[in-house]
Amino acid sequence: MSVIKLDKHGPIMVMTLNRPDAMNALGQDGDGKAVAAACAEITADPEIRCAILTGAGRAFSAGGDVKAMQNKTGAFGGKPHDIREGYRRNIHMIVRSIYNLEVPLVAAVNGPAIGLGCDVACMADIRLASDKAKMGVTFLKLGLIPGDGGAWLLPRLIGASRAAELLFTGDVVDAETAAEWGLVSKVVPADTLMDEAMALANRIAGQPPQALRLAKTLLRHGTTASYDTIMEMSAAAQALMHETDDHMEGVNAILEKRTPDFKGH
Repeated sequence: MSVIKLDKHGPIMVMTLNRPDAMNALGQDGDGKAVAAACAEITADPEIRCAILTGAGRAFSAGGDVKAMQNKTGAFGGKPHDIREGYRRNIHMIVRSIYNLEVPLVAAVNGPAIGLGCDVACMADIRLASDKAKMGVTFLKLGLIPGDGGAWLLPRLIGASRAAELLFTGDVVDAETAAEWGLVSKVVPADTLMDEAMALANRIAGQPPQALRLAKTLLRHGTTASYDTIMEMSAAAQALMHETDDHMEGVNAILEKRTPDFKGH
């Protein structure tokens, strides 16, 4: 069984981490390729305008597979060179694929998101949390460091001080604290989480798909590129958007006081 399952709902793709008996732990052989293939399928489908990432069962993801670490298997086996390659070609493939997904991604954090699982959730553009969710970057408790890019991403999301507090203490915070710190946008009852995520995804999916993907690209580059670079990228992208049918549909809809019907052209 693949570590990830895809379910298409019109313009929305639901991605489910699908290893519930192991709390959706990651790091087995092939996990990176499976997630990369799923993300490539979504990016290549012009009908998909938004995606949701969640976990099967009671957890979002408990992070790296601790049993695999104990047994020195999967991404965690062999000599240092082998482990390095295991991270680069497996763990990193998971987070890179999710981070680089072209369509907007909503993480529906249904339960514990710990270590790698927390960092995976943070690769999404927007995070909603169940009131049963917990989040933490507990690498130091295992004698490890964030091996998956979390040290780069987390300070950008919640600031250097909060990121350092989470990492250095190994604390696991509840959903309300995660919202207060900016780890998630909103906390909702567990039984309404997917309904809330679908409602948000549908609002996003109502936008013009070409402009939507380009807007996400600009946001991603905006975390590292210079102001002048973003300005040049924005001018070039905007010139392309002015030539789309969806641009004129948006203009006409405003002037005609109606809801636009964007086709992706």
